[in-house]
Amino acid sequence: MGRLEGKVAIVTGAGSGFGEAIAHGFAAEGARVLVADIAVANGQRVVNEIAKKQYPGGGSAVFVELNVAQRGDWEKGLALAQSTFGQLDIVVNNAGTTYKKKPSVEVSDAEFDRVIAVNVKSIYLSVSVVMPYFVGRKAGVFLNTSSVAGERVRPGQVFYGGSKGFLNTVTKGLSAEYGPDGIRVNSICPLRGATGLLEMFSGVPDTAEERARFALSVPLRRMSEPNDIAKAAIYLASDEAAFVSGVNLPVDGGRLAV
Repeated sequence: MGRLEGKVAIVTGAGSGFGEAIAHGFAAEGARVLVADIAVANGQRVVNEIAKKQYPGGGSAVFVELNVAQRGDWEKGLALAQSTFGQLDIVVNNAGTTYKKKPSVEVSDAEFDRVIAVNVKSIYLSVSVVMPYFVGRKAGVFLNTSSVAGERVRPGQVFYGGSKGFLNTVTKGLSAEYGPDGIRVNSICPLRGATGLLEMFSGVPDTAEERARFALSVPLRRMSEPNDIAKAAIYLASDEAAFVSGVNLPVDGGRLAV
Protein backbone atom coordinates (compact mmCIF):
# COMPACT_ATOMS: atom_id res chain seq x y z
CA MET A 1 0.00 0.00 0.00
CA GLY A 2 1.32 3.42 -0.97
CA ARG A 3 1.99 5.96 1.75
CA LEU A 4 -0.62 8.30 0.21
CA GLU A 5 -3.05 5.72 -1.15
CA GLY A 6 -6.62 6.96 -0.96
CA LYS A 7 -5.52 10.60 -0.65
CA VAL A 8 -6.36 13.43 -3.03
CA ALA A 9 -3.91 16.33 -3.35
CA ILE A 10 -3.70 19.59 -5.23
CA VAL A 11 -0.13 20.67 -6.01
CA THR A 12 0.38 24.20 -7.31
CA GLY A 13 3.26 25.02 -9.60
CA ALA A 14 3.30 21.34 -10.51
CA GLY A 15 4.25 21.89 -14.14
CA SER A 16 7.97 22.04 -13.39
CA GLY A 17 10.69 21.97 -10.73
CA PHE A 18 9.86 21.00 -7.16
CA GLY A 19 6.12 20.83 -7.90
CA GLU A 20 6.59 18.39 -10.77
CA ALA A 21 8.67 16.11 -8.56
CA ILE A 22 6.09 16.33 -5.77
CA ALA A 23 3.27 15.43 -8.17
CA HIS A 24 5.17 12.37 -9.40
CA GLY A 25 6.14 11.40 -5.86
CA PHE A 26 2.58 11.65 -4.60
CA ALA A 27 1.21 9.63 -7.54
CA ALA A 28 3.88 6.97 -7.01
CA GLU A 29 2.64 6.64 -3.42
CA GLY A 30 -0.95 6.12 -4.57
CA ALA A 31 -2.36 9.66 -4.42
CA ARG A 32 -4.70 11.16 -6.96
CA VAL A 33 -3.17 14.51 -7.86
CA LEU A 34 -4.51 17.73 -9.29
CA VAL A 35 -1.57 19.16 -11.21
CA ALA A 36 -2.23 22.91 -10.89
CA ASP A 37 -0.31 25.47 -12.94
CA ILE A 38 -0.75 28.54 -15.11
CA ALA A 39 1.60 26.94 -17.65
CA VAL A 40 -0.91 24.75 -19.45
CA ALA A 41 1.49 22.84 -21.70
CA ASN A 42 3.82 22.01 -18.83
CA GLY A 43 0.98 20.91 -16.57
CA GLN A 44 -0.55 18.68 -19.20
CA ARG A 45 2.88 17.20 -19.92
CA VAL A 46 3.26 16.22 -16.25
CA VAL A 47 -0.19 14.61 -16.24
CA ASN A 48 0.67 12.63 -19.38
CA GLU A 49 3.97 11.49 -17.92
CA ILE A 50 2.28 10.33 -14.71
CA ALA A 51 -0.24 8.37 -16.80
CA LYS A 52 2.59 6.66 -18.71
CA LYS A 53 4.22 5.59 -15.45
CA GLN A 54 1.14 3.54 -14.51
CA TYR A 55 1.87 3.95 -10.82
CA PRO A 56 0.37 1.25 -8.58
CA GLY A 57 -2.18 1.87 -5.86
CA GLY A 58 -4.40 4.10 -7.97
CA GLY A 59 -1.90 6.93 -8.34
CA SER A 60 -3.09 9.25 -11.10
CA ALA A 61 -3.34 12.91 -12.10
CA VAL A 62 -5.54 15.47 -13.80
CA PHE A 63 -4.60 18.98 -14.86
CA VAL A 64 -6.24 22.18 -13.67
CA GLU A 65 -5.24 25.60 -14.98
CA LEU A 66 -4.91 27.61 -11.78
CA ASN A 67 -3.62 31.09 -11.04
CA VAL A 68 -2.81 30.93 -7.32
CA ALA A 69 -3.46 34.66 -6.91
CA GLN A 70 -7.11 34.36 -8.04
CA ARG A 71 -9.84 33.27 -5.60
CA GLY A 72 -12.01 31.91 -8.38
CA ASP A 73 -9.27 29.56 -9.51
CA TRP A 74 -8.91 28.13 -5.99
CA GLU A 75 -12.67 27.62 -5.88
CA LYS A 76 -12.43 25.85 -9.24
CA GLY A 77 -9.64 23.60 -7.95
CA LEU A 78 -11.57 22.56 -4.85
CA ALA A 79 -14.70 21.91 -6.91
CA LEU A 80 -12.75 19.81 -9.42
CA ALA A 81 -11.22 17.70 -6.65
CA GLN A 82 -14.67 17.02 -5.23
CA SER A 83 -16.35 16.32 -8.58
CA THR A 84 -13.52 14.17 -9.95
CA PHE A 85 -12.28 12.34 -6.87
CA GLY A 86 -15.00 12.97 -4.28
CA GLN A 87 -12.73 14.75 -1.79
CA LEU A 88 -9.60 16.80 -1.15
CA ASP A 89 -7.12 15.82 1.55
CA ILE A 90 -3.91 17.74 0.87
CA VAL A 91 -3.03 21.20 -0.40
CA VAL A 92 0.57 21.74 -1.48
CA ASN A 93 1.23 25.47 -1.86
CA ASN A 94 4.31 25.05 -4.01
CA ALA A 95 3.96 27.81 -6.61
CA GLY A 96 6.42 30.61 -6.01
CA THR A 97 8.38 33.30 -7.78
CA THR A 98 11.19 35.77 -7.29
CA TYR A 99 13.13 38.46 -9.16
CA LYS A 100 16.71 38.39 -10.41
CA LYS A 101 19.14 38.94 -7.55
CA LYS A 102 19.79 42.67 -7.23
CA PRO A 103 20.01 45.49 -4.65
CA SER A 104 16.67 45.90 -2.91
CA VAL A 105 16.30 49.53 -4.07
CA GLU A 106 16.36 48.30 -7.69
CA VAL A 107 13.36 45.97 -7.31
CA SER A 108 10.53 47.37 -9.42
CA ASP A 109 6.93 47.83 -8.34
CA ALA A 110 5.89 45.08 -10.75
CA GLU A 111 8.48 42.64 -9.41
CA PHE A 112 7.49 43.32 -5.80
CA ASP A 113 3.77 43.03 -6.55
CA ARG A 114 4.31 39.70 -8.31
CA VAL A 115 6.24 38.27 -5.36
CA ILE A 116 3.49 39.32 -2.97
CA ALA A 117 0.72 37.95 -5.20
CA VAL A 118 2.31 34.55 -5.83
CA ASN A 119 4.16 33.96 -2.54
CA VAL A 120 1.85 35.67 -0.04
CA LYS A 121 -1.67 36.26 -1.37
CA SER A 122 -1.83 32.69 -2.70
CA ILE A 123 -1.43 31.34 0.82
CA TYR A 124 -4.24 33.54 2.11
CA LEU A 125 -6.51 32.45 -0.73
CA SER A 126 -5.78 28.75 -0.33
CA VAL A 127 -6.63 28.98 3.35
CA SER A 128 -9.70 31.14 2.76
CA VAL A 129 -11.14 28.73 0.20
CA VAL A 130 -10.02 25.30 1.39
CA MET A 131 -9.76 25.61 5.18
CA PRO A 132 -13.55 25.74 5.73
CA TYR A 133 -13.85 22.49 3.77
CA PHE A 134 -11.12 20.85 5.88
CA VAL A 135 -12.73 22.13 9.09
CA GLY A 136 -16.00 20.56 8.01
CA ARG A 137 -14.24 17.23 7.49
CA LYS A 138 -12.17 17.56 10.70
CA ALA A 139 -9.12 16.56 8.65
CA GLY A 140 -6.71 17.99 6.12
CA VAL A 141 -3.09 18.85 5.39
CA PHE A 142 -1.57 22.10 4.19
CA LEU A 143 2.02 21.78 3.03
CA ASN A 144 3.87 24.89 1.86
CA THR A 145 7.08 25.23 -0.12
CA SER A 146 8.97 27.96 1.69
CA SER A 147 12.74 28.54 1.56
CA VAL A 148 15.83 28.71 3.72
CA ALA A 149 15.60 32.41 2.86
CA GLY A 150 12.62 32.55 5.21
CA GLU A 151 15.02 31.77 8.04
CA ARG A 152 18.11 33.62 6.82
CA VAL A 153 17.57 36.38 4.27
CA ARG A 154 20.44 36.93 1.86
CA PRO A 155 21.41 40.26 0.25
CA GLY A 156 19.86 40.74 -3.17
CA GLN A 157 16.79 38.66 -2.37
CA VAL A 158 15.46 40.53 0.66
CA PHE A 159 11.83 40.95 -0.40
CA TYR A 160 11.67 37.36 -1.62
CA GLY A 161 13.08 36.21 1.72
CA GLY A 162 10.54 38.39 3.51
CA SER A 163 7.70 36.68 1.65
CA LYS A 164 9.00 33.31 2.83
CA GLY A 165 9.42 34.62 6.37
CA PHE A 166 5.73 35.50 6.22
CA LEU A 167 4.98 31.96 5.09
CA ASN A 168 6.97 30.41 7.92
CA THR A 169 5.19 32.54 10.52
CA VAL A 170 1.77 31.83 9.03
CA THR A 171 2.54 28.10 8.97
CA LYS A 172 3.07 28.10 12.71
CA GLY A 173 0.03 30.27 13.39
CA LEU A 174 -2.33 28.21 11.25
CA SER A 175 -1.13 24.97 12.81
CA ALA A 176 -2.01 26.32 16.25
CA GLU A 177 -5.34 27.79 15.15
CA TYR A 178 -6.64 24.78 13.25
CA GLY A 179 -4.93 21.89 15.01
CA PRO A 180 -8.04 21.37 17.19
CA ASP A 181 -9.95 20.74 13.94
CA GLY A 182 -7.60 17.90 12.97
CA ILE A 183 -5.71 19.94 10.38
CA ARG A 184 -1.92 19.86 10.05
CA VAL A 185 0.10 22.74 8.53
CA ASN A 186 3.80 22.46 7.72
CA SER A 187 6.37 24.00 5.39
CA ILE A 188 9.45 22.70 3.60
CA CYS A 189 12.37 25.12 3.36
CA PRO A 190 14.52 24.10 0.38
CA LEU A 191 17.95 25.33 -0.50
CA ARG A 192 18.57 26.76 -3.96
CA GLY A 193 17.93 23.94 -6.41
CA ALA A 194 18.13 22.99 -10.06
CA THR A 195 14.84 24.58 -11.14
CA GLY A 196 13.78 27.24 -13.63
CA LEU A 197 14.39 29.95 -11.02
CA LEU A 198 18.04 29.07 -10.40
CA GLU A 199 19.53 31.99 -12.35
CA MET A 200 17.09 34.40 -10.69
CA PHE A 201 18.36 33.38 -7.25
CA SER A 202 22.05 33.40 -8.15
CA GLY A 203 22.00 36.47 -10.40
CA VAL A 204 24.55 34.83 -12.71
CA PRO A 205 24.35 32.33 -15.60
CA ASP A 206 23.69 28.71 -14.66
CA THR A 207 26.96 26.93 -15.42
CA ALA A 208 28.66 23.82 -14.11
CA GLU A 209 31.30 26.04 -12.56
CA GLU A 210 28.72 28.18 -10.73
CA ARG A 211 26.95 25.08 -9.41
CA ALA A 212 30.24 23.69 -8.17
CA ARG A 213 31.12 26.99 -6.51
CA PHE A 214 27.80 27.14 -4.69
CA ALA A 215 28.01 23.48 -3.66
CA LEU A 216 31.19 24.25 -1.73
CA SER A 217 29.14 26.49 0.59
CA VAL A 218 26.87 23.58 1.54
CA PRO A 219 28.05 21.07 4.17
CA LEU A 220 26.75 18.15 2.07
CA ARG A 221 28.45 19.70 -0.96
CA ARG A 222 25.57 19.92 -3.44
CA MET A 223 22.45 21.89 -4.24
CA SER A 224 19.01 20.54 -3.53
CA GLU A 225 17.35 18.38 -6.16
CA PRO A 226 13.59 18.24 -6.83
CA ASN A 227 13.41 14.69 -5.48
CA ASP A 228 14.87 15.84 -2.15
CA ILE A 229 11.87 18.11 -1.75
CA ALA A 230 9.41 15.50 -3.03
CA LYS A 231 10.57 12.94 -0.47
CA ALA A 232 10.14 15.42 2.38
CA ALA A 233 6.71 16.36 1.04
CA ILE A 234 5.59 12.72 0.91
CA TYR A 235 6.53 12.25 4.56
CA LEU A 236 4.86 15.44 5.79
CA ALA A 237 1.68 14.78 3.80
CA SER A 238 1.43 11.16 4.90
CA ASP A 239 -0.02 9.63 8.06
CA GLU A 240 3.56 8.91 9.15
CA ALA A 241 3.65 12.59 10.14
CA ALA A 242 0.28 12.47 11.91
CA PHE A 243 1.73 14.24 14.98
CA VAL A 244 3.91 16.72 13.06
CA SER A 245 2.48 20.22 12.64
CA GLY A 246 3.77 23.79 12.76
CA VAL A 247 7.16 22.75 11.40
CA ASN A 248 9.29 24.69 8.89
CA LEU A 249 11.59 21.87 7.79
CA PRO A 250 14.92 22.85 6.22
CA VAL A 251 15.92 20.56 3.35
CA ASP A 252 19.20 22.30 2.75
CA GLY A 253 22.15 19.97 3.17
CA GLY A 254 23.04 21.72 6.42
CA ARG A 255 23.37 25.21 4.89
CA LEU A 256 21.50 26.94 7.73
CA ALA A 257 23.93 25.41 10.20
CA VAL A 258 26.91 27.35 8.83
